[in-house]
Amino acid sequence: MTDLPPANSESTLYTGRKFRVVRRDVHTSEGRTRGVDIIRHPGAVVILPLLSDDEIIMIRNFRYTLDRDVWELPAGTLDVAGEPPIDAAARELAEEAGYRANRLVPLCAMHPSPGFLDERIEAFVATGLQQTRQQLEPIERITVEAVKWSDAIEMCRTGEITDAKTQVALFQWQLANR
Repeated sequence: MTDLPPANSESTLYTGRKFRVVRRDVHTSEGRTRGVDIIRHPGAVVILPLLSDDEIIMIRNFRYTLDRDVWELPAGTLDVAGEPPIDAAARELAEEAGYRANRLVPLCAMHPSPGFLDERIEAFVATGLQQTRQQLEPIERITVEAVKWSDAIEMCRTGEITDAKTQVALFQWQLANR
């Protein structure tokens, strides 16, 4: 890897509710300056809620970007200033899935698309689940379902689960524990 000088500048092109788009000037290996567009994201969490050794909680989340329901694990943006990721995981599990966990343990971290997005997602495993009630935002359309572990893995294999953060969390847990 070549050592390149640091970027000269960064300017904001767009600011949205959950992210910003910036153009960053970078130096190329030929010594030129080039603008690179980057989506700046505050980060997120994803939670693998274990009901038992063979059953997990999953959600079907209507994603407006795809105009359809998507199978996912509960997840959410680090959108509360100063909130530690583990606290965000507990909050998102309660809001999206309607469960509280007696224990949350870090599983892994991932960068879902580092070519243009700086988002870092931290995954947690939730155990000792107690059902409460969902606390959805007005725009959210989420249904909660208990899914057998083997069915979730098969859904990844067949392409029924396409959400990358869900796949990574499921496979990381399987590698570590199965």
